[in-house]
Amino acid sequence: MKDLTEFLELFMEKTGFPEDSRDTFRAYNRALLAGEASRAAFDSVVELYESDDPTPFFPPLDELSESLGFHKYTGDLFIFMYQAWFLREAYKEKGLPEQIYWDSMTDLRAKLIECRDVYGVNGSFVASWFHGFFELTRFALGRLQFEWTEYSREEPYTCCGHSVSKGDTLINMHIPSLGPLTVDLMMDAFKRAYNFPLFADVRVPGTDWMPFCCGSWLLYPPHYDFLPAKSNILKFMDCFDIVEWSDSEEFSDKWRVFGKYKDAEPADLPRDTSLRRAFAERLESGQKTGHGWGIFFFDGEKIIRPDDAGASV
Repeated sequence: MKDLTEFLELFMEKTGFPEDSRDTFRAYNRALLAGEASRAAFDSVVELYESDDPTPFFPPLDELSESLGFHKYTGDLFIFMYQAWFLREAYKEKGLPEQIYWDSMTDLRAKLIECRDVYGVNGSFVASWFHGFFELTRFALGRLQFEWTEYSREEPYTCCGHSVSKGDTLINMHIPSLGPLTVDLMMDAFKRAYNFPLFADVRVPGTDWMPFCCGSWLLYPPHYDFLPAKSNILKFMDCFDIVEWSDSEEFSDKWRVFGKYKDAEPADLPRDTSLRRAFAERLESGQKTGHGWGIFFFDGEKIIRPDDAGASV
């Protein structure tokens, strides 16, 4: 195990970890470095992490964390903080901008805040999500995160005479919980992705249009019926042609809206924001939530959708 104490301090500072959480990870790092047995155990976990199938490293890591007196979620986040040193070197080797590295690593802070809010623990309960960043397949470009994906629907998608078909590459996006998502921030992120060198060959065949897609609880068409008209979620939805959507029996993303109140009965849910109030009232009335999948084409300046020939959002 490398002693990355100095780097970990830099990492927590650059990504904006809350000060009290830093004390937790400092203590975890000290506990690992304190003895040969803990160092060796962590090295074994890292070997599993670096294997072809990194998933099995979580059980022994969780066991190690608990043996050191820490919550498993703390260790689950720490190993990615540790691996971030090696990822930084990979960015340098590939000539990728350091700012994109730090922006991408800020996702660890987003997941830390979620874990604190939902469980009161400094760590992450969704640490398996981080792999895309560390495999250099997912990048934060401005307010959003982007990665390659494949168009998998049997029928082609056509918009204004341009099409993508099964097997074509699209740019998928994710929305980290890092503050408001305004139209200006959305468009800035789309432009950054369009101009990102690693995505340069992702275009609708025969055109300069970049195909973007997203699958999310945010892209649920009935939101137009119950969310406030000025909601940034609706503005995000406006970018897409939502071609698939479905109701859900359970609101599995309830924690994203209500945090530690995710298990509360609808009547007891907090209504301290317009978003929470809208969802609490919908759930209390017995109505469903859901998910959707949407797509749009972008030429670096404007979005093209079926109902127009290319309009800026």
